Amino acid sequence: MRISVLASFFLLFTAVSAGAEPTTMPLHDAKRPVPAIVFADETGNRLTLEDWRDKVILLNIWATWCPPCRHEMPTLDRLQGKLGGENFEVLALSIDRAGPKVVRAFFDKIGVKHLRLLIDETGASARNLGAYGLPVTLLIDPDGAELSRIIGPAEWDTPEMIAFFEKIISGMSDHLKADNPSSDDKG
Repeated sequence: MRISVLASFFLLFTAVSAGAEPTTMPLHDAKRPVPAIVFADETGNRLTLEDWRDKVILLNIWATWCPPCRHEMPTLDRLQGKLGGENFEVLALSIDRAGPKVVRAFFDKIGVKHLRLLIDETGASARNLGAYGLPVTLLIDPDGAELSRIIGPAEWDTPEMIAFFEKIISGMSDHLKADNPSSDDKG
């Protein structure tokens, strides 16, 4: 009896997790602070999330040795190509200890065209963000607060995801305009 209960639970878990990729990102009840993290670009320039202040950020923590990370990377690249710009940025932050050369080789192999190569060879960013499994993706508002988090892979460029991000970007853009009215808006 115990074995059949465990087998049933396993089958249920397998069936649920097989289609478990989210169609949107569930928002937190309240914004959460994001700790300061430091990482580098391909040439070794030091960067922080502050470099993208006033943008909605989709921060993906990943590594080339992680199969689900590798699988979702083309969808992140397409999402950046579709929505990336003045108000939105996909940041794919690799924690590969082997350095930027291994990430560049992977990007070249799969044809990444829109993502910047970002890396933290120490893995400190992942630890500081509480990202203990891969991939982990955070949605961060223009003020630097975490709005949502997904642990595990997703299809980032589906019509549902794109519509979700467009709604978030539009809402944040309206919020920023209200906080910083231009001289044209002043009567």
